[in-house]
Amino acid sequence: MKHESTPAQPGRRRWFAAAGAVGAAAAAATVLPRAPMPAADAAAQPAPPPRRGGGYQLSAHVQRYYDTTRV
Repeated sequence: MKHESTPAQPGRRRWFAAAGAVGAAAAAATVLPRAPMPAADAAAQPAPPPRRGGGYQLSAHVQRYYDTTRV
């Protein structure tokens, strides 16, 4: 009994080539430096602290937390 090898299917080869290309692109994306963020952070500066202490202020995200903990 003679064993004959079957040739690889072209669709399968294309799939592996595409998977390798995607992996290489992902590796390159993690190594490349990122672009600097826009200056939108300048508008989100916190307010100066009060003169007499008591720096706690009820902010929107804390208020949302309090709203979600009500029974």
